[in-house]
Amino acid sequence: MQIAGIQKTTLVDYPGKVAATVFLRGCNFRCGFCHNPELVLPEQFLPVIDKNEFFRFLESRIGKLKGVCITGGEPLLWETTRSLVSHIKALGFAVKLDTNGSFPDRLETIIKDGDLDYIAMDIKAPLSNYERVANNQLPMINPQINSKFQSNNLQTLIKSSINLIMSSGIDYEFRTTVAKPYHKPGDFVEIGKIIKGAQKFYIQNFVQSKHLLGNINFEPFTQKELNQALKNVSGYVEVAAIR
Repeated sequence: MQIAGIQKTTLVDYPGKVAATVFLRGCNFRCGFCHNPELVLPEQFLPVIDKNEFFRFLESRIGKLKGVCITGGEPLLWETTRSLVSHIKALGFAVKLDTNGSFPDRLETIIKDGDLDYIAMDIKAPLSNYERVANNQLPMINPQINSKFQSNNLQTLIKSSINLIMSSGIDYEFRTTVAKPYHKPGDFVEIGKIIKGAQKFYIQNFVQSKHLLGNINFEPFTQKELNQALKNVSGYVEVAAIR
């Protein structure tokens, strides 16, 4: 586990709580519209922050912050994220985990530990388009990683994580960042089907940035396209909204 950054106060990352966010570097996906290449690409990695420095910061914020959001990159790329979750929980904070859903075994282990309070999983695309959008780089990053992650296809991993989250009893949300040409409003019928019955689903529109991971000319959805996407998914989930 390598800590790349700390946002000391956030009112938006953890729903309903004043929180801090810790950014872990490294990711097995290469989504072109990602605006945090410094957390994804090894050649752009930020310096590592000592974990003890992070824990000292949290100890100084006991009674002031209510929660901690663990994000990335992809936090579950690291097996040691499990101990990070437990340590944060032991300090008395609620813990939110962001994940891309490609490590269901590690996710299941952390869920069973009982230290998570909220899970947010990105649904990158309809399953039929997942490889194109996510551009999974898992074998390239660590050829020695658990063979389960390599032998299962990406769609199977994503579906496993969705099922784990929905049956966990933990508060959760699914969310999709939309960016043309990768996404179209019609995609949200298929997305709705794979998360049918979910508590919450949010559509997040692409925001232009000078520091995108990919070199494709991405465009945000128009308001009309956002509304159509929302309409397409709303019948499958309890709450759907544009964020």
